[in-house]
Amino acid sequence: MRPLGLCVPPRWRLSRPRGPFPSLGWVAVSAFCPAQTGEIVALKKVALRRLEDGIPNQALREIKALQEIEDNQHVVQLKAVFPHGAGFVLAFEFMLSDLAEVVRHAQRPLGQAQVKSYLQMLLKGVAFCHANNIVHRDLKPANLLISASGQLKIADFGLARVFSPDGSRLYTHQVATRWYRAPELLYGARQYDQGVDLWAVGCILGELLNGSPLFPGENDIEQLCCVLRILGTPSPQVWPEITELPDYNKISFKEQAPVPLEEVLPDASPQALDLLGLFLLYPPRQRISASQALLHQYFFTAPLPAHPSELPIPQRPGGPTPKAHPGPPHVHDFHVDRPLEESLLNPELIRPFIPEG
Repeated sequence: MRPLGLCVPPRWRLSRPRGPFPSLGWVAVSAFCPAQTGEIVALKKVALRRLEDGIPNQALREIKALQEIEDNQHVVQLKAVFPHGAGFVLAFEFMLSDLAEVVRHAQRPLGQAQVKSYLQMLLKGVAFCHANNIVHRDLKPANLLISASGQLKIADFGLARVFSPDGSRLYTHQVATRWYRAPELLYGARQYDQGVDLWAVGCILGELLNGSPLFPGENDIEQLCCVLRILGTPSPQVWPEITELPDYNKISFKEQAPVPLEEVLPDASPQALDLLGLFLLYPPRQRISASQALLHQYFFTAPLPAHPSELPIPQRPGGPTPKAHPGPPHVHDFHVDRPLEESLLNPELIRPFIPEG
């Protein structure tokens, strides 16, 4: 991993724009520097309570994780880290909204093509993180930010960790927002891997299909009850590793049979339910990986995933919607902020390369 560097942008002037912004704990501001003209960024302030304590571990994890995966188009970009008062500030690319707000404000349920598009972008980001041995540990709609051009990007890596493929490292089980927390975490697991992210992806998919969370528990015990009511009571026959979890013998539930997913989500397609079932499995090692999920038939049956320009972008009250800042134009580039028909390749350009007959 690269050494942590605090870079101080030259002569940044900061001004607060009007209107609310998506993520709690984030402050969005306009940042001006000599090389840019009014680029809008999002600032995350990290206060140091005592200088002798150094930088909080959570902030260090976020910075290191983003430095490792900063080049992926489905992970929010960390632009700079610089000192500010008795702490420091993380400067991120500005994102207009988040998926939680999209679900709240969009016409419910979202269209099949829109759900596929959001899930596809999420899986691409998750697959890239896992390929770099990064487990996010807090995937939820509020941490999936949406740009003005409809692009989804994973954010908030404060709980992210480098995971050990051999499963030898111990981690805390007090991670992930409760509604998206994997069953092994609810049973107190200290050894786990990217399976906790894959369970959260399944919960997010179910929420997109349903228009509301699948497992909205108010405490850890009720959270397990919500899961068991749909997936049935886990047994050592179905989940052999469950007997080794720290809290397995501390909690007992009445035997319940699983409810077919088509009864839980009657409007979902068979392909969507099949993919959902591959995520929401009790044994973590049996859950489908993000890279494998991208090849599932769900994404290749009609309707196909929507183009980002066809996705809903909530309007922020209190000010104009920020505009995207595209890079330098190229003749044949694909731009997510253009209508799909303007990005299609001219058939005449590839005609010479198509073999005759």
